[in-house]
Formats: sequence, C-alpha cells, structure tokens
Amino acid sequence: MVRLSLFLGASALALALALPGPAAAQSDSAAQSLIDRLRPSTGSGSRGIRVPTDQPAAAAPTAPAPVWRPAPSAAVPHAAPAPQVAARPAPVRETTADAPSVSITVTFASGSAALTPEAERALAPLGRALASPELAPYRFRIEGHTDTVGDAAVNQALSERRAAAVREYLSRVYHVDPNRLVAVGFGSTQLLVQTGPQVPDPRNRRVQVVNLGN
Repeated sequence: MVRLSLFLGASALALALALPGPAAAQSDSAAQSLIDRLRPSTGSGSRGIRVPTDQPAAAAPTAPAPVWRPAPSAAVPHAAPAPQVAARPAPVRETTADAPSVSITVTFASGSAALTPEAERALAPLGRALASPELAPYRFRIEGHTDTVGDAAVNQALSERRAAAVREYLSRVYHVDPNRLVAVGFGSTQLLVQTGPQVPDPRNRRVQVVNLGN
C-alpha cells in the first residue's frame, strides 16, 4: 500500500510538471517568479504621494539675536576632512515600463520572426504564468524590442512580427485567451541598455511583457 501511494504521488508530480497549465505553474519556481513580478502589488496606491493635512503648521520659535564676541587669540585647529564615500552605481533596470512587467530574451534567427527551440524554452515559464489563476484576470501587452543594428524601419517591422509570433505561440500552446494579449513592436526606440547606433547588444533584443490591468 505504501509503495502504491508513493507511485501515485510521483505520477501526479510528473503530470503536473508536464502540463502547460495552472497545475504546472504552481510547481514551477520560474513561472511563480513571473507571476509575482507581473501581478500588481496591493496597498501601493498612495506610495510616494504626499497627503496634505488641514492643520496649519506650528510656527517655528524665534531664535535670539546673535551676540558679537571678539575672536579668541589662540589658533583653532583645522577640522579633519570628511571621509570620502563612494557613490553607489545606479541600479540596472530590468524593463522600460513602470507597470508590473518582465523582459525575456527570446532567440530568433537573424531577420526572422520564427521561434527557435531556445525561444520556446524561454517562453515556457511565461506561458504557464499567464495561464495561471493568479494572472487570469489581467490583460498583457507583448512588446518586441531590438538593438540598434540595421535599419530602424526594418527593426520596427521585425519587432512587430516577433511580438505577434510570441502572442500566437502563447495562445496556441498554453491556451492563453488571445483577447488578453496585445502585440506591439517598438524596434530600437526603447532600449533597455543605452548604446550608440549599430551596437549588437543582446540585452536590447528582448520581449517585454507588461500588465495592462483588467
């Protein structure tokens, strides 16, 4: 009986990991991480907003007038210089959106919008996350982004086709309602890492997923 129970438990776990749906998302740490990052946080509506009060500010006490005194004849030792504090580097942004969003590196062949096997593996956690009950109430924008290599108009059209390919794949394989997904392309107009023209930076060749709300 114990052996049969263990076998059934292992079979259920294997089935959950194989299914590209909500059950897989619950046991997949990569999908859960995307769920946490794409789900709006609660209680943050007034964060960073200063709320005025109706009470007038108390008047500051009046300081007494300074009294002049002659300077002492003894020499005053110089104060020790303040220690130099190294400036902290600016944090690296993971996305270019202010709403809950993630950036995913999706591999395409040069000049193509066809998903490679590497691209499908990169999109698997996203598909399971978007199909989960936690993200089911929300709509998402699928954005295609490129680096600065090549002609800007060509990159714009290519980013649009790649975003549409990702949207179609998520809908077909993971059964995400296509009405919840909006595919757009931005070409090289919204760089994650600022570079000059004709710089092949893979961090800018990405798909960004942005929560659009309900």
